[in-house]
Amino acid sequence: MERLTSPPRLMIVSDLDHTMVDHHDAENLSLLRFNSLWEDAYRHDSLLVFSSGRSPTLYKELRKEKPMLTPDITIMSVGTEITYGNSMVPDDGWVKVLNTKWDREIVKEETSKFPELTLQSETEQRPHKVSFYVDKTKAQAVTKELSERLEKRGLDVKIIYSGGMDLDILPQGAGKGQALAYLLKKLKTAGKLPVNTLVCGDSGNDAELFSIPDVYGVMVSNAQEELLQWHAENSKNNPKIIHATERCAAGIIQAIGHFKLGPNLPPRDVSDFLECKVENANPCHEVVKFFLFYERWRRGEVENCETYLASLKSACHSNGIFVHPSGAEKSLTDTIDELRKYHGDKQGKKFRVWVDQVLATDTTPGTWVGKLDKWEQCGDERKGCTTTVKFSSKEGEAEEGFMWLNVQQSWSEESAVKDDSNWII
Repeated sequence: MERLTSPPRLMIVSDLDHTMVDHHDAENLSLLRFNSLWEDAYRHDSLLVFSSGRSPTLYKELRKEKPMLTPDITIMSVGTEITYGNSMVPDDGWVKVLNTKWDREIVKEETSKFPELTLQSETEQRPHKVSFYVDKTKAQAVTKELSERLEKRGLDVKIIYSGGMDLDILPQGAGKGQALAYLLKKLKTAGKLPVNTLVCGDSGNDAELFSIPDVYGVMVSNAQEELLQWHAENSKNNPKIIHATERCAAGIIQAIGHFKLGPNLPPRDVSDFLECKVENANPCHEVVKFFLFYERWRRGEVENCETYLASLKSACHSNGIFVHPSGAEKSLTDTIDELRKYHGDKQGKKFRVWVDQVLATDTTPGTWVGKLDKWEQCGDERKGCTTTVKFSSKEGEAEEGFMWLNVQQSWSEESAVKDDSNWII
């Protein structure tokens, strides 16, 4: 949050499984579409928050499986843990809030008396969350009796049933909604209350997000019955909440457009980048556009013609240098020329490229330095690198835009594979 000097233009708070991430989308296209939109138009002045029932362990596993962006903030374990940045620094203030009238040992003692409850894996048991599986035909009765027993023991807890099987016991002050309310209050105190906030979900444990005042909300088209029922009973006539006609991340994009929260055309949806003109062009847009073209070139989805390469070379300084992750150097124009032999080499393969944490700062008038993480995945093999790009504006030229001065890459610490084979740029 420190990188923002003014209130965020937009804060998106999204559940992960079956909301941001579509587990039925083998190509992850809706997620990749959202990624391109966020990095192109929002990363520099907005906040991305993932609010998930997953524990940190399962969250990190999902990041290895899916082409997910790095959020600014994570709310995990059904709103019992708030962390910041890529290093996931915990919010100690939130921990103090949750310690009120909470005793995990008493919760374990009382729940052991219910044979209907099956304890979830150890990774899902957290300091302020105890999680079980329970048959949906028994969930209501178990919840009622368990709540009464814990209250008699002096605890103030919240029991959340979601997904038709998951039962989570939390401190009364916990939950996705309370965590968001705490976060919004913290941002307001810092003078950075978002101009607009969009919450996104699909299941019962997301319901609290939609009850926060003054936020926009989208239930994705594949939302579960429990959330739709909550909406019908509590917020049916709220014009700020919609049930999208698109699944998962595509539904989030749809909501951005519906509520007019900002740009809603993902660069991944643009068919011809030579015709792609944007208002307020910026270095982040140039980066996103180039690496999407690079993916399509190698997948053979664009024509192998000199017009494309000539356009790329015209945006490279004649003395521009590319530093490969191996440390080898070559000119930017030679690097573009080398693309010729790789046209279509990934055709028919599950090859995707995406960028993450794209941020550009103006170092001197007319010069920018952009930093990002660039990822390539082919089948199950994923490799990534940290990339720094230096740009200058094309001042005095007929065509507006940016000139690439140099590009430097190094293997990312998170990269599962670190080799030079087929790594072009």
